[in-house]
Amino acid sequence: MTNTNWIEQDHFLYRKFVFKNFSEAFAFMTRVALEAEKMDHHPRWTNAWNTVEIWLNTHSAGDIITEKDHHLAQRIDEIISPK
Repeated sequence: MTNTNWIEQDHFLYRKFVFKNFSEAFAFMTRVALEAEKMDHHPRWTNAWNTVEIWLNTHSAGDIITEKDHHLAQRIDEIISPK
């Protein structure tokens, strides 16, 4: 599975999201947090005003990118761009 919007760098899947304002960024983070919790897979992320950056890898697999990361990336993509 490939997530074309994500960049593989330094053993992480990485993507940057920019929103109209802080409220939109925070709402997105809340939706991602709920999905991540369901999957028991929690991203490393930062938020500054309207920007959210996410790094995904699997700590229990030795801090490498696994299928679990690709699956969460896909769910995040579906949150940002519903079908």
